[in-house]
Amino acid sequence: MRARLGSTFQSLQVRNYRLFATGQLISLIFGWMQITAQDWLVLQLSHNSASALGVVTAFQFTPILLLTLYAGKLADRFDKRVMLLIANSTWLVLAALMGVLVTSGAVQLWCVFVFALLWGTVSAFETPTRQSFASELVGRSLLPNALALSSATFNSARVIGPALGGVAIAVLGTGSAFVINALSYLGPLLMITLMRPSELHRNGLAKGRVSAADARVIDGLRYVRRRPDLILPLALMLVIGMAGFNFQLTLAVLAKSVFHSGAASFGLLTTAIAVGALIGALTGSSRRGRPTVWVVLGGAIAFGVVETAAGLMPTYLITAAVLVPTGFAMIYLSQAANQRVQMGVDPEMRGRVMALYVLVFMGTNPVGAPLVGWVTQTFGARVSISVGGVVSLVVGGAALAVRLRMSGGRIRMRLAPVPRLYLDVPPTWQGEEHGDPATAGVSGRRFHPVTAARHPRPERTGSELSTVDHR
Repeated sequence: MRARLGSTFQSLQVRNYRLFATGQLISLIFGWMQITAQDWLVLQLSHNSASALGVVTAFQFTPILLLTLYAGKLADRFDKRVMLLIANSTWLVLAALMGVLVTSGAVQLWCVFVFALLWGTVSAFETPTRQSFASELVGRSLLPNALALSSATFNSARVIGPALGGVAIAVLGTGSAFVINALSYLGPLLMITLMRPSELHRNGLAKGRVSAADARVIDGLRYVRRRPDLILPLALMLVIGMAGFNFQLTLAVLAKSVFHSGAASFGLLTTAIAVGALIGALTGSSRRGRPTVWVVLGGAIAFGVVETAAGLMPTYLITAAVLVPTGFAMIYLSQAANQRVQMGVDPEMRGRVMALYVLVFMGTNPVGAPLVGWVTQTFGARVSISVGGVVSLVVGGAALAVRLRMSGGRIRMRLAPVPRLYLDVPPTWQGEEHGDPATAGVSGRRFHPVTAARHPRPERTGSELSTVDHR
């Protein structure tokens, strides 16, 4: 158990990463409190309109659609640590101003829309910067663990934040969540300031550093176009993120309009999905290498199944229970896709490639959120959740079928002594031809359906870990 725990939390032995994770945990807990308050405020001001909730979500993510690729260019050109300091300082000011408006009673629905737009503008620059900063904190060898722990931090906050948000709204009023969140940004600002720049892992960046004029967005797009192993997870997250990852919108309507409950119950539904997500993040924290394509596809299919089931549950308690495995599958999928992209790129391109990942993962919300809001208002929250699950299942299943056809592989099941599902891949297959370093040349290996772990391989040396395989 001691060895297992040491493996799970090994990135925390790095001082800079420990400071970063601490600051993020503080900020995210109260950030989720604010998200809960914002959604509840929109429903109050719009007389329970799901469409209004979809619109405010679209405003929040439109800047990501428009600005994220440019932000990735900046992340590759400038000091990511300084950019994170600027972003968190700006968020502090925005949350404080919104808190004053709400507590004074002067807030109107258009104010929330403007606030969401400004908040999203900062997020468009902060998210790809933070995503690509992880490799500078710990280096490539610890990158899978660091990404998993970042997901665990995010989902720990999702467990605590919405529950605190429900209590804060009920006891202190909606505006208190914005004020408390503003104060919480002092935490990450202090932690980032205390980092030691001399201990950041920037060797790969120094070797391939490009000038301001040469760091072009189009180069990142061309880089991804030549890499089919990156295109698949990006395409999956584009569709599934737009159709299936809309719980911020659907759970608020589900709690208020279907189960006729208050803010505390909404917070508990969000906490239920976050508990599963936290378990999923910790499950992937022991991963030491780049996830295979089969891990990503298996996560997509599993998420589609459980989300479809969540939309069909008849009561509040049963729905909350099913949201736990839904959260697990959601984070297992997104974490595997994130790791597969991050660990497959060169350091000098990471900012621009991760900006593209953020764009397809979050930037599609301006399109998806109003559509999901319309479906929710027209057909109900349950139908909206189930439709997202069905879309995810169909897309994941279709991608799996195409991949199996390309590789000449097959899926088979063994019922005794323990039911298991296996994936058999022939000795030589198209994956090697299509630039998939994680699965090329696999010879008849078997994969478990959940972990999709291969038979043990010899450990790679440090020099091998410092390079990116472009086969």
